[in-house]
Amino acid sequence: MKPVFDARGLGITSRQVTTREALAEALPEADVLVASGFWKNELLALAPRLRFIQSVSSGTNQYDRDALAARGIRLASGQGVNVNAVSEHALGLLLSLTRQLALARDNQTRGYWRPEIPDAAIREDELPGKTMVIVGTGGIGDRIARLARAFDMRVIGVRRDPTKGAGHADAVHGLADLPQLLPEADVVVLSCPLTEETAGLIGPAALAAMKPTALLVNVARGGCVDEPALIAALNEGRIAGAGLDVTATEPLPADSPLWSMKNVVLTSHAAGETRRYEANVVDLLVRNLDRLWAGETALVNQIV
Repeated sequence: MKPVFDARGLGITSRQVTTREALAEALPEADVLVASGFWKNELLALAPRLRFIQSVSSGTNQYDRDALAARGIRLASGQGVNVNAVSEHALGLLLSLTRQLALARDNQTRGYWRPEIPDAAIREDELPGKTMVIVGTGGIGDRIARLARAFDMRVIGVRRDPTKGAGHADAVHGLADLPQLLPEADVVVLSCPLTEETAGLIGPAALAAMKPTALLVNVARGGCVDEPALIAALNEGRIAGAGLDVTATEPLPADSPLWSMKNVVLTSHAAGETRRYEANVVDLLVRNLDRLWAGETALVNQIV
């Protein structure tokens, strides 16, 4: 990220660190911190000059907001920097399942030219006319809805506050309505934050309510899914497949059945990681620095 930031020519000295130990060493001289995973609240004692933290991710649960506020340190999330990336990845996982692209790659690797499939039920599938239920229709979920409708899908959004509107979905419901919506879904997409409400949201009851032909796509957090229940449902054919960018434990343990399941497409929490990612974060950082320099009280994605 340092080369991208330095290329803006802002006249600000920057330093990039790649370990928590290096972060601890650099913090005493830092006025601004751009971080996410390396942060631990005990590091605050090492940062007497710190005045602003720009998170590179939308999640900020790792920061002690009260402690930051007491020190007058501002915090903003990185929400929105990966809207395009994650929404496109969700559709990519879905298409990998419906068009059997992962299986085609496996066949390519072993030099196997698959013949025509007489049984239509196990051929590749098409998306038009299918129903997608999206849990979490913020920026990412709303763009998923827009992309899905471009494939002529019917889209139902589920969000904490349905009064905020359907956006690009055809309809919107509250989270309490999800059990009644799942039997309609050909595809369930999770793009919601991990909260007390969404932890284990897709568990035994939700999986039992889904069609045996339904697909699950998770670009949210692994904790939103009861992973053992999902593995059982996939093994027993109670749902047709899953596209997962996130898992309950990351990296995924080597002995997880998910690695070898033919009805699973698995990526390593890489949905937001694109060639544009650093530039998107720096765009947001610069906007917030401009606001701080101008003495404005409101930041973009302000948390503290």
